[in-house]
Amino acid sequence: MKKLVFLLFLLTQFANAQELALVRKDGKFGYISKSGEFAIQPKYKTAKNFSEGLAAAEENGKWGFIDAKGEWVIPATFDDAKYFANGICVVSKNKKWVYINAKGEILTAPASDKVYDFEDGVAFIRQGDKVGLINNKMEVVLEPKYDVIKSFQKGYARVKNSDFWGIIDNTGKVVVEIKYEEVGNFYKNTTWAKSGKTFGLVNNGKFIVVEGVDKIWDFNVQDVTYARKNNKIGFINLEGKWIVEPKFDKAKAFVKNLAPVASGGKWGYINLKGDFVIEPKYDDAEIFSKDGLAPVKDSKWGFIDETEVKVIPMQYEISTNAGIMAMFGSDEKGFINGLARVKSDKGWGFIKPDGQVLGNQWFENAELFQK
Repeated sequence: MKKLVFLLFLLTQFANAQELALVRKDGKFGYISKSGEFAIQPKYKTAKNFSEGLAAAEENGKWGFIDAKGEWVIPATFDDAKYFANGICVVSKNKKWVYINAKGEILTAPASDKVYDFEDGVAFIRQGDKVGLINNKMEVVLEPKYDVIKSFQKGYARVKNSDFWGIIDNTGKVVVEIKYEEVGNFYKNTTWAKSGKTFGLVNNGKFIVVEGVDKIWDFNVQDVTYARKNNKIGFINLEGKWIVEPKFDKAKAFVKNLAPVASGGKWGYINLKGDFVIEPKYDDAEIFSKDGLAPVKDSKWGFIDETEVKVIPMQYEISTNAGIMAMFGSDEKGFINGLARVKSDKGWGFIKPDGQVLGNQWFENAELFQK
């Protein structure tokens, strides 16, 4: 009963936590809220992003964890610390990596040659040359049996044995047989795969050949993805049928029924019929965000809406933090939940969809907002 109450407390704490961004000002790290004001003043020599309502921070050469008010929840007693996921964090103590819970208690984990971060409710364990899975109760859910398990994405991961790939879920159940030379991500019971020298889709366990294709990219947020045939790129659906014939030099995913494509050295956006909605005139272009804006580039980056009426001038650099964002299942560039992280000649900061700078502040460094 006590464990259940504590778990409910953690879930409530995370749900109620506000998003904060780690920034550096005058050589010290602090955290700002989405109002642009400091929620935690810059006072840390080193600190990390928030995850599950806690952030690792350094004090007197040791690491501990603070909450969104800047109060120490777990005292700074560790040599190093990573990020919380599924109520568990990997920390270093006495030159040894171990797991702790949100109380700071060290957990006893099944035997493993290496300690791995949790993601999607599980963590890898390695015993010799084989890899398996444990859950956050420190129970083995999959005995070490695979040569390789890749990072989980939305509950699924690619696995490899004897040069062949398949896909498992986070219970260890095989959802795509381990018999392909290559496989992609898992989306609506579908993945792209390479069987022998042939590329196609595995849809509900059945391999569908896409004739003449030598590369297929992962599905993203819509039921279409892009594929290459005869050095040109087009788009296929979940059944492996072309909905846009391969005629572009480069392409990225459809979002909001628009996809960036390159033709003649310039990028524009097409609709699901393959017609240009925004003519190719940019040096680079990214997918539209859920906020309805897309980053586009000439010498620098700016942002446009779906009609090019709303424009934020091209005067920035844009970036994401691949490590932390991959961990939380996002690789978006540009606007995320109403703000875009950008760099100007004044430093790093955040802009709003109207182009205004959040809090009218620039920083020596700024990370993405996290709970």
